[in-house]
Amino acid sequence: MHRYLIEMNEITKIASPSGESPRLRKPDWIRVKAPMGRAFDETRKLMREHKLNTVCEEAACPNIGECWTKKHATVMILGDVCTRACAFCNVKTGMPMAVDLNEPQHTADAAAKLGLEHIVVTSVDRDDLADGGASQFVKVIEALRRTTPQTTIEILTPDFRNKADAAVEAIVAARPDVYNHNLETVPRLYPTIRPGARYYASLRLLESVKRQDPSIFTKSGIMLGLSEARLEVHQVMDDMRSADVDFLTMGQYLQPTTKHVKVSEFVKPQAFDAYASIARAKGFLLVASSPLTRSSYHAGDDFAKMQQAREEKLARAGQSASA
Repeated sequence: MHRYLIEMNEITKIASPSGESPRLRKPDWIRVKAPMGRAFDETRKLMREHKLNTVCEEAACPNIGECWTKKHATVMILGDVCTRACAFCNVKTGMPMAVDLNEPQHTADAAAKLGLEHIVVTSVDRDDLADGGASQFVKVIEALRRTTPQTTIEILTPDFRNKADAAVEAIVAARPDVYNHNLETVPRLYPTIRPGARYYASLRLLESVKRQDPSIFTKSGIMLGLSEARLEVHQVMDDMRSADVDFLTMGQYLQPTTKHVKVSEFVKPQAFDAYASIARAKGFLLVASSPLTRSSYHAGDDFAKMQQAREEKLARAGQSASA
């Protein structure tokens, strides 16, 4: 069938004379190298040895080749089956298995063998559990502190729908170094993109973490390319700052399969840079904004940058107070 290229709003699309819906061509700046190499294979083997799931695999992350080659992996606890069916996510949906009681120690053992200075731990949504899975996060944090105390801990939690107060309180008491919860998109798109969640409930969760323990870094991210408007993105930034979020991540949404919501646009790198400049002006300690940015991408390096940024901010505040 004959196809032709058209340019529309600086976005490359392929249109078909048959009338089928246009689809976006993946631009050069999105393409990544296929995962390969000895270090990559060793990381995969270690995950299988300890019966651990990773969001790198389950969510089809484009950075898996780079991260696993550096022996960085984001562990996904509470199984590999989610009780939700978000339109953007590649994780399986259904009835999850029972919680693995050995998972916390397996996670800690893997972190020790990899020699991780920083680990990111996330999970599927577990609406079937009384606490949403919060106690498993606590047990993982405790196992990591016992087994590899030098490793800093970043968690990326679900929203713990209808259980957030008690869940967040328990996790904050375990004192992770970074608490991440992604808003994912602008509020207008929640009914279609993240139907099981509520935008303002997620904001309150982030605000609650900082209110209970201001020393814990808070982090959140959104995907671009889902038809969000520029001013909507700016409003999300303002909402995050109102919740005292320290670190904002922004990356390009990529359609995992034809069953998932389509990419509305491939946002150019220059636009990501512009968003980053605006976010920094709004007061975030740290901003990561690029097409391939993901929540846990370069998380260890970013944690060190956040620490430095906080120290510099406190030093400036001290100088102003003494002036």
